Amino acid sequence: MKINPLLSLLFLLLAINAMGQDSLLVVTAERGDGVYSLLRKQGVDPFKYYDTFLEMNQVNLRDGKELYAGRKYRIPYIPETPETNGAVATLAKGTEYPLFGNKYAFVSPVSEKLKGAVYYLISGHGGPDPGAIEEHQGKTIAEDEYAYDVTLRLARELLSHGAKVYIIVRDENDGIRDERILEIDNDEVVYPNQQIPLNQLERLRQRVDAVNKLYYENMGRYQRLIVTHVDSRSRGQNIDVFFYHHENSKNGKRLAESIHDTFYHKYRQYQPNRQYEGTFTDRSGLYLIKNTLPAMAYIEIGNLRNKRDQQRILDPDNRQALAKWISEGAILDYSKR
Repeated sequence: MKINPLLSLLFLLLAINAMGQDSLLVVTAERGDGVYSLLRKQGVDPFKYYDTFLEMNQVNLRDGKELYAGRKYRIPYIPETPETNGAVATLAKGTEYPLFGNKYAFVSPVSEKLKGAVYYLISGHGGPDPGAIEEHQGKTIAEDEYAYDVTLRLARELLSHGAKVYIIVRDENDGIRDERILEIDNDEVVYPNQQIPLNQLERLRQRVDAVNKLYYENMGRYQRLIVTHVDSRSRGQNIDVFFYHHENSKNGKRLAESIHDTFYHKYRQYQPNRQYEGTFTDRSGLYLIKNTLPAMAYIEIGNLRNKRDQQRILDPDNRQALAKWISEGAILDYSKR
């Protein structure tokens, strides 16, 4: 049987990465076990993954295909139907998502608090439109890069709690970045792989169409949309994270309120001497809020032009905290359904 070299390479790379994290399923062969019986015991289709198993364990096989009783073997697994959110392989204790970049690709399960929930995540601007731009220490920074980084971090948090996540605006080669100054590019696309048009209204329609199509595909499930932007105001105006929702959406209001309440309590915990002044209000006139079908929260994470807000936006630890707090608000909302 001929081994698919691309599949073999994929799993060798996954094995190298995951072994260091003790994440692959490893089992001990018993007397009388063969490759087929060992795979069947683990619920893996031996006809599909026989060659992959041999490639992953080739240094530990007699004559290249027979097991040694008492030795440990790594077990491969690929989902029957790959998720449209970008996962390429499911491992025993987590999943690989190349979109997050090498450092953050492996996502370990934390809980099932969001099991059954579906999230659509849109980061503001992208492609030919960088959004707000500003100079910082002699370099240009752009809204879309920071909104996208927070969105990827949020997606990773939601996935770790069992949610299904669609990242609508995506960049295949950026991944989650830990730099303060994020390099600007314009190669973002809209799910699944649509080039982003120059015209602003066409860009918005493209995102609405992508979300609404997926909404019909997931009809009957709990579905929420979270949009992330970075605001641009007067350089002297420091703002807290604030939220919009549709005025007629009770579920959207509850989502925005849940995330807002989470931020309020986090500020009381970590900055007790500073009052949190972020708001959640309806703003149904915004095109995305008006035309998308899922209940949604539209989030502005700060003023890109303000020096104090830049500390919140440029610091990767702060971007991670933003993503984590948003995810905790999403979990709170899901618990109220």
